[in-house]
Amino acid sequence: MSKRVLIKPYITEKTTRLMEEAKYTFVVGMDANKTAIREAVEQRYPNVTVENIRTQIVPAKRRRRYTQGGVIEGRTSGFKKAIVKLDPQGEQIDFFEAV
Repeated sequence: MSKRVLIKPYITEKTTRLMEEAKYTFVVGMDANKTAIREAVEQRYPNVTVENIRTQIVPAKRRRRYTQGGVIEGRTSGFKKAIVKLDPQGEQIDFFEAV
């Protein structure tokens, strides 16, 4: 199994709205399972209790760029994300405390 389970928080407009419902989204390793994700979240953020975890693999997408020299084709990389629901009565995670 990969050494890194939690890679980074995944912050978009939709995930920011989910934070109000105590749901936090992370980019995780492709081989990370729900048990490993639960342990990693509770270890990185003490005093937090995980209620539920949903995972999703976001597929890679093809991209084209039209330039003067011609068409450049490539792909974005795919990744796995986990939506972690915390206990609403417990402590919450603050991603923006250092901003």
